[in-house]
Amino acid sequence: MRMKKFGRTGLIVSEICLGTMTFGGDGFWKVVGEQGQGEADAIVKGAIDAGVNFIDTANVYSNGQSEAILGQAIKNLGLNRDQIVVATKLHGRMGPGPNEVGQSRASILSAIDKSLKRLQLDHIDLYQTHGYDPLTPIEETMEALNDVVRAGKVRYVGFCNLPAWKVAKANAYAAARGFARYESAQVYYTIAGRDIEREIVPLAQEDQLAIMPWSPLAGGLLSGKFLRDGTGPQGSRRAQFDFPLVDKDRAFDVIEAMEPIAKAHGVSVARIALAWLLHQSHVTSVIIGAKTLDQLSDNLAATEVKLTPEDLATLDKVSALPREYPGWMLERQSADRSGLV
Repeated sequence: MRMKKFGRTGLIVSEICLGTMTFGGDGFWKVVGEQGQGEADAIVKGAIDAGVNFIDTANVYSNGQSEAILGQAIKNLGLNRDQIVVATKLHGRMGPGPNEVGQSRASILSAIDKSLKRLQLDHIDLYQTHGYDPLTPIEETMEALNDVVRAGKVRYVGFCNLPAWKVAKANAYAAARGFARYESAQVYYTIAGRDIEREIVPLAQEDQLAIMPWSPLAGGLLSGKFLRDGTGPQGSRRAQFDFPLVDKDRAFDVIEAMEPIAKAHGVSVARIALAWLLHQSHVTSVIIGAKTLDQLSDNLAATEVKLTPEDLATLDKVSALPREYPGWMLERQSADRSGLV
């Protein structure tokens, strides 16, 4: 398990981050997973034993159960708090009131204390806004996030699922006022869904943001267990909840390209999909989730897969994004300037 510097910060995290969306199983979240405390303890222990030091959750997962189960797992396993990096998120609806959702100052200052209580921690290493709030000015959000950092309740802040322009605006505001800024991007990124390479990746490279891909197997679609005709394992997450959105034709072209590569390496298709992400220099830590210890072990083993230049060239070609404006214009203009300096 390799360790990586977390963006421009001095924080060090494992190249794999354990996602805990499967912990709990309350309401809608049963589709994702229904792991109780004992199962969650085993998953966390398996990840830690493999060298993972980074764990991600969110207040909205199973209406707070995921945070509570993770906090109890940390306690049950006797984990050294200084040796693990804990991330959580806020934004999703946590109650019926109009202020129990979003990223207003009221929501943030309330949500952080509730998350700390559920996690049984005195601070959170990475606190992330879990989406886009169309009602709250980004200035209000950044000021409130800065306050929880200055209060010692949070070490760093990050974002999930925002457009690049919104992040640039937020961080420019934070920089002008000496506030804590977004240090990381938790974003949907897979070999079959490379959309972030258009805007988010260039922003992250320019501003030294850590990139944390979520759903790296596209909700299980890239496990290699689904066929182009739509058939797949009964009761699987993707069979019940067709999310995240993905271009199915391109995804199955990618799967078919991964199959011989997986066979040549003697590993699963899922490992190849994860290994491709781990080979991307702009990726800091890939978030994996697992319903069983066997799934966890297979996903963790992706860190051992060394793709050849030929493997990468094949996968890059089949998964390439269609060219779009202004990208093709930028390429043309960059070519006009090449060789001048």
